[in-house]
Amino acid sequence: MLTGVLAFGLLAACSTPKESADGHGGSHQHGTTNSSANNDGPGDHGSHGGHDTGGHAADNYKASFSFASGTAKASENTKLNIQVTDANGQAVHDFEWGHEKLMHLIIVNKDLSYFNHIHPEWDGKGTFTIDTSFPKGGEYKVFADFVPKGGSGTTLSEWAKVEGETKPLESVKADAKLVKVVDGKEVALTLSSTKAKDEATLTFTVKDEKTKEGISNLEQYLGAVGHVVILSEDAEQYLHVHPIDEKASGPAAEFMTAFPNPGTYKIWGQFQHQGKVLTVPYVVEIQ
Repeated sequence: MLTGVLAFGLLAACSTPKESADGHGGSHQHGTTNSSANNDGPGDHGSHGGHDTGGHAADNYKASFSFASGTAKASENTKLNIQVTDANGQAVHDFEWGHEKLMHLIIVNKDLSYFNHIHPEWDGKGTFTIDTSFPKGGEYKVFADFVPKGGSGTTLSEWAKVEGETKPLESVKADAKLVKVVDGKEVALTLSSTKAKDEATLTFTVKDEKTKEGISNLEQYLGAVGHVVILSEDAEQYLHVHPIDEKASGPAAEFMTAFPNPGTYKIWGQFQHQGKVLTVPYVVEIQ
C-alpha cells in the first residue's frame, strides 16, 4: 500500500462483442478479481456472468493517483490527480464514454461502512482530477473504472491510507431482512439465487415508505434506471452491475450478475427520484 502516489496495475481485461462504445449494450457487469500477489487490483469487464482472470491482457494499463497535498487527511478536501498509462508507459489521452462519464471512481473504507461513487473530470492533457474528502482516518480502497478508446472496460484498484482519527472497524454481517428505508423510500431486494457462480437476478422494488405504493417514475441515473456495485467482505471481489432494462422506471429494477465465490458480499443499489440519488446498502451471504 502506498500513500501520496497510488500505483494501480491491471491483471486482465476483456471485452464482449456486444459491448458498445458508450458502455451500454450487451454488457451488464464489470468485475474484478484480485488474485495477484501484490493485490494491485486486476480488472475485467464481461457480460453478466463473465469473470476473466486469465491475464491475456495483463499489464495493458496502469494508473497513478497523487494527492496534491502529498497525503490525504480526514475531513479535509483533497485534490486527487489520476493519470492512466499504457503498457509502454505512455499517458493515455483518449477515453470512451461509459454511462455518461469518462471515469467512475468508487471509494470504500476497510469495513465497507463508507461508500462514495464520484466522477473525476478530464483535463484534456492527460490527467483526471477531482476534489474529495474522507470522513475518518484509516484505510480506503479506490476503484477506477474507465474505457480506453478502442479498448475494453478496465477497473484498477488500490488501498490508500488516510491520516486522522480512526474508529473501530465493524464486522460485515449478512442482513436478516433485505428491506431498507432511505429518504422516505422503502427498497426491497430479492435474489433469484444465492449460490456462487450461478446467474442471479437482483430485483430492487422501490415503494413510498408511508403509502407503500410502488414508485414508477424513477429517473435515469447516469443513463440507466440504476447502478449496482457489489464488493466481497475483504473488498477483493468487485462487480459493477448495470440493469437488464436500462430504460425501466420502476417500481422494479432488475440486474443480472454472478457472484464469483462463496462468502459475504455488500451490495449498493443506486437510483434517482425527484432529482435525488438514493444509495441503498445490503449485505448478503453467498453459498
